[in-house]
Amino acid sequence: MHIRKMFYRRPWSLLGIAAAVALALSLAAGTGSAQPTQAQAPVSTSPPTIEGSLRDGQTLTAGNGTWSNNPTRYTYRWQRCDGGGQNCVNVPGATQRTFVLRPADVGRTVRVLVTAINAAGQATANSRPSSVVAGDAPPQSQTRPTISGTPAVGEELTANQGEFTNAPDRFAYQWQRCDVDGANCVSVAGATSQTYGIRSADLGRTLRVQVTARNDAGMTTATSDRTRVVQAAGGGATTTGTTTGTTTSSGGSGSAVSVSQVALPDRLIISRVAFIPSTIQSRTASFTARFRITDTRNRAVQGALVFAQGIPFGRVSTPAEQPTDANGFVQITFQPAAGLVFRQGASVVFFVRARKPGDNLLAGVSTRRLVQVRVTPR
Repeated sequence: MHIRKMFYRRPWSLLGIAAAVALALSLAAGTGSAQPTQAQAPVSTSPPTIEGSLRDGQTLTAGNGTWSNNPTRYTYRWQRCDGGGQNCVNVPGATQRTFVLRPADVGRTVRVLVTAINAAGQATANSRPSSVVAGDAPPQSQTRPTISGTPAVGEELTANQGEFTNAPDRFAYQWQRCDVDGANCVSVAGATSQTYGIRSADLGRTLRVQVTARNDAGMTTATSDRTRVVQAAGGGATTTGTTTGTTTSSGGSGSAVSVSQVALPDRLIISRVAFIPSTIQSRTASFTARFRITDTRNRAVQGALVFAQGIPFGRVSTPAEQPTDANGFVQITFQPAAGLVFRQGASVVFFVRARKPGDNLLAGVSTRRLVQVRVTPR
């Protein structure tokens, strides 16, 4: 009865109940595990970019990229790298968002480091290296073009571009037929590809190629030496080595046999290798390898399955196995990959295999060979 009297004597008001509930909730929040969110320094989520024309005298602009944690301001540092995007060093005084290219940048690449800042700290991310900076002048020939292949009817020649300054970005070709002394040269109608199939009209003559290098400032044409005198089918001698540094071609009649006709003890041979262009010159542009498959009786082989893979894996793409054509040739196109070591003096080694359909990959009449192509950043 005493307790009941006390309860009725001191009833709770609505205001008191509300205050009690608020106090309880406040105490519960104070004893829970939730903590106030701490501010964090910026984190790069996509790299900075470079916008503008990569030519002497032009202005480049840095794109900040994207960042988390709300940066409030940015700073910039431009760097000059070698032609392969390596060995980068700071350009003195180049700390603005824009950067004017100068003669010292020609033939090199550039990149920009962007630092994002907020109240909690800062972080730095760098752009990918640019393409090679071109001069404000037409290309100039440094070394003459060369020709690889066998000068015999039914064979194929490949033009190697030679070296040019001022960062040419496109090339054109014109094959010419000359007399036995390399004089009185005339252009062969329609022969404007990097490769040239030797025809009967070339018998007893010599051949050469003109390579025209272009950039936005103009163009320059350089001419190769002439080949040896073109021989009848099967009678030629290789004019120059391929990019593998070897000369394994020995001619051939140009009329292929089916791979089904090749049986032990005969075997397949990877008798010719040519890369187009002759070196890897870009991180992004595709390049092509051209292989010819013959057998141990020196017959071109049609329908042989050819597989080529860069080693170590991850430097270039790995295309599917492909069959040789009616002249024993197969052309395989590769794309540079993230693992490519892109600097002067580097190279990519390829494992190449040719086999007969249905045979074990490493048995039967199959053959294997290692070849390589150099990297020459432009």
